[in-house]
Amino acid sequence: MAQPPPDVAEDDCLPEYRHLFCPDLLQNKVAFITGGGSGIGFRIAEIFMRHGCHTVIASRSLPRVSTAAGKLAAATGRRCLPLALDVRVPMSITAAVEQALREFGKVDILVNCAAGNFLCPASALSPNAFKAVMDIDTLGTFNVSRVLYEKFFRDHGGVIVNITATLGTRGQVLQVHAGSAKAAVDAMTRHLAVEWAPQNIRVNSLAPGPISGTEGFRRLGGLNAGVHTKTLAGPWQRLGNKTEVAHSALFLASPLASYVTGALLVVDGGSWMTAANDVRMLADFESFSAKL
Repeated sequence: MAQPPPDVAEDDCLPEYRHLFCPDLLQNKVAFITGGGSGIGFRIAEIFMRHGCHTVIASRSLPRVSTAAGKLAAATGRRCLPLALDVRVPMSITAAVEQALREFGKVDILVNCAAGNFLCPASALSPNAFKAVMDIDTLGTFNVSRVLYEKFFRDHGGVIVNITATLGTRGQVLQVHAGSAKAAVDAMTRHLAVEWAPQNIRVNSLAPGPISGTEGFRRLGGLNAGVHTKTLAGPWQRLGNKTEVAHSALFLASPLASYVTGALLVVDGGSWMTAANDVRMLADFESFSAKL
């Protein structure tokens, strides 16, 4: 069985990196990555930069992305611009995209990685809580894609990679909000891939499974022994890591995927096909209510 590439659990750069792709695969490209200050987004930024790309990493927390940008630039020698934005607010996105274009003159790649999630039974999920996840994941993905289309992609082409999840492909307890949001993004991927192809814009989804070293895994099941048991029972019998997801994003963003659009690339070791649905988890959340 193939061994996973090295990774680190924290939001730090890899101490060593061995190129599996050509080191100049994204030479002098510019990527705009929402949610790029931590987790999967951070590692995607790093791997892109290690292949010649400059990056813009954006989130609501400017201190977080500023710290991350310093680490990324020091480790890779590429430029990294940290920006604050709220994917739910088009005006803040427009300001960030315009600043990125002033800094780099172009944006070649958009990675929509900003997301929100928590565990909650549908019966306890408030309308505001459901809306909050839809606004960040689904509306946020559309907002950023739409602004970049208007500001640059329509006239110059580009690549969009939407980070989704396998939640939308099957029913899952405690995740009706996130599953609905991610399924909507996957549908959006297909619609935009068809509609924007004449402008030379490729749009694809990438759906990670349980990924170690991420806030999502820590919050959604990293402390739950049942989650580990189900993961080990999957075809690959291990968790994925952030570097593996980043390599998949690198493929979709690169010329290697020049004829790939409207696709959903699942990166979960086959777990979505075999993982059991633990309805007993509902008992642990009987008194829980999401009142956002």
